[in-house]
Amino acid sequence: MLAVLLPNLFLFPSAARAATPTLDLAVELDPATRRLAVQADLSPAARDYRFELHEALEVTAATAGGKPVAVRPAGRHGFIRTWQVALPPAAERLHLEYAGTLPALDRTLDHRDVVQGLSPVASAEGSFLPSGGGWYPRPAALFAYNVTLTVPGNQRALVAGRLKSEELPGDGSDRYRARFEFAQPADGIDLMAGPWVVREKMMPRASTEPVRLRTYFFPDLDAIPGLAEGYLDDSQRYLERYGKEIGTYPFTEFSVVASPLPTGFGMPTLTYLGADVLKLPFIRATSLGHEVLHNWWGNGVYVDFAQGNWSEGLTTFMADYAYKESESAEAAGAMRLGWLRDFAAVPAGDHQSLADFRSRTHGAAAAVGYGKAAMLFVMLRDMIGAEAFRSGIRAFWQSQKFRTASWSDLQAAFERASGRSLEAFFKQWINRAGGPAVRITAADVRHTAGGARLTLAVEQNAPAYALHLPVQLVFPDRAEMRWIDVDKARQAVTLDVAAMPTGVRLDPELQVWRLLGQEQLPPILRQWVIARNPYLAQASAAADVREASVALAQRLFEVSPHAIAPGEITKGSGPVLLAGLHADVDAALERAGLPPRPERLAGRGSAQVWTVAVPAGPPVAVVSARDAESLRALLRPLPHYGAQSWLVFEGARLVERGVWPAPAPLIPVRGAP
Repeated sequence: MLAVLLPNLFLFPSAARAATPTLDLAVELDPATRRLAVQADLSPAARDYRFELHEALEVTAATAGGKPVAVRPAGRHGFIRTWQVALPPAAERLHLEYAGTLPALDRTLDHRDVVQGLSPVASAEGSFLPSGGGWYPRPAALFAYNVTLTVPGNQRALVAGRLKSEELPGDGSDRYRARFEFAQPADGIDLMAGPWVVREKMMPRASTEPVRLRTYFFPDLDAIPGLAEGYLDDSQRYLERYGKEIGTYPFTEFSVVASPLPTGFGMPTLTYLGADVLKLPFIRATSLGHEVLHNWWGNGVYVDFAQGNWSEGLTTFMADYAYKESESAEAAGAMRLGWLRDFAAVPAGDHQSLADFRSRTHGAAAAVGYGKAAMLFVMLRDMIGAEAFRSGIRAFWQSQKFRTASWSDLQAAFERASGRSLEAFFKQWINRAGGPAVRITAADVRHTAGGARLTLAVEQNAPAYALHLPVQLVFPDRAEMRWIDVDKARQAVTLDVAAMPTGVRLDPELQVWRLLGQEQLPPILRQWVIARNPYLAQASAAADVREASVALAQRLFEVSPHAIAPGEITKGSGPVLLAGLHADVDAALERAGLPPRPERLAGRGSAQVWTVAVPAGPPVAVVSARDAESLRALLRPLPHYGAQSWLVFEGARLVERGVWPAPAPLIPVRGAP
């Protein structure tokens, strides 16, 4: 499954209420030679104007009010150079011309490389000029723009916005030209080009103009029967769904654009997804809806990153999680369990608050920015009720669209909708890192005149959270769910019950963000992905197997692992990865006194992966393969399955996966018959 689907990582928070500058760009791009030439006009421009360009681009002309002006270097960071220009007092419009040869597309980049910051890249296979890559002079505030794109006739190109005109090759021209307009306040421009086949469908709307739906697919992708049509139909379905839930879709276009890189980006009016990902059958049922929804959250209401990125959590809640809720209660519960297990795999020193989350650049950040943030909305809906929650969502959209909004703005919308203060709720979940470790330490029951009274002793870490907790009461013939409120480190809570329960379970459906007890935490691969101090043990001696094992460990871990001997796998100070061929792995496990290969995995696929909890040592993950080629086949897929405890692969194809079971413990009730 695609590991990451992000909105524009380079959004530039700024107040949208000031006068909106306009940027006009005339762009010529030749992907084959990687040559980029741009004419840019900005108005109004500040008297002392600073802008950034990629180091490959040189300014060839600059005028203001029709007169040449000097452009001076003003520093650099990474591949970005900063320039400064002073405008004459009467001039408000700045004209710039610049050009250069862009870096080449690197097809070896994986998703981590892409999301951690990408330079503009060009190639006949596909070009991507990201918003933060310095390919245009970005204004210092939200801005409107008009972009005219010219590329060779065998290419197509687009930016986010309304397609105003399009000229196909012909009538003596061997070029493709398209003009786009983005009239709303925008925070960046991403440019994409490629040798695409374009398909189109118009989506009618009763009260406003139709939406132009498009796919920009590479020829081999477009040739897959029904694929483009399916993406067009499902895009319409999601747009109609969220239009009803939130408010009218704010744009006139939506496109699904194939990328040569393993990307997953959502920009206004489009999503840019890796071509290999677009082929996967489940993407249309999951990730596509997530990306469509980002046109409301992140690209329709902008994120005030200074106060934390709320859009990923809200989008995960209203898309990924909502689809699971529609599927079944069990599927939704499994997703909540996945969030909490991911969080439990994060070392305490890597915990961050939601106020500090900006983007998903590594696994620890993702556990907070996606999982914790989505769970916040689960808890909020449980607290204020579904109807007030829906009203708050719609009110937030109506008041904040095309503005920069923060967690505080969300809080205000839900307070108005629910008629209650949510200050304490948002303060603890947004500003505090980590989560409560809460448990029921004792449960006692005694008879009363009307039935029975149950007393629960509840403990949590200090300083205490204010928690609205579900508790399952277990009777001999049934179970009943009740809710309790606690706000102290140690607290006794009493419940009147009609009959005598025999046991209780705290939050058995995992509806509250918290640190799970060890009994609910079978090891998952996320613990290895984000480990601060990982180890690699080689079970096999063959050179090609050892080389493949090292390459796999480098892809799986975010930190380079230390090498240890197979006989030391229970002695490391951090999670250990044991890798090798089947027979060698079995022998190493036996020598270390660890459990053998699980029966459910034995003899299946070309490679098997599973985790082992070691009572007196670090957890061990095992990658066992038929041969070196089977190990190398895991290089791309394996890092995407951090939420799993075991996997079976046939080549690079996942055959089966799962998490070792760990149900909530039953606390016996004292005094019950």
